[in-house]
Amino acid sequence: MDTSIEQLTHARLVTAGDREVPVSTVLRYSTTDPLAVFVDFPAEAALDGEEVTWTFARSLLDQGLRAPAGHGDVRIWPYDRTRTVLEFHSPYGLALLQFPAAALRRFLVRSYEVVAAGGEDMATVVERGLSALFDGV
Repeated sequence: MDTSIEQLTHARLVTAGDREVPVSTVLRYSTTDPLAVFVDFPAEAALDGEEVTWTFARSLLDQGLRAPAGHGDVRIWPYDRTRTVLEFHSPYGLALLQFPAAALRRFLVRSYEVVAAGGEDMATVVERGLSALFDGV
């Protein structure tokens, strides 16, 4: 059975010239992909006017709330005592968002109530990954 949580969270998109634009996002976690968290952005926050979802490791969010974490497409670090920065890289550019650290912590705690850290069913995760990789082969 799939258990999912969602949390509406307000962030601030940092634009060129250090202007901050408020953006509503939805943080999601699901037992169907227990190693990941999802951040959904509305169409008005995207360059192409379409909704965007970023997926990254739940452990990265956990690490990034305490110290700079991540290499590559997603990087997370504490900005000050009350804010955490999520930096997303794509072929089209960079998005830098400041989130209330308390909201991210609350979401993470809720995800750990669903599946404890280290309690992910790795056999299911591997099976799903292999099935997706070799589907139709």
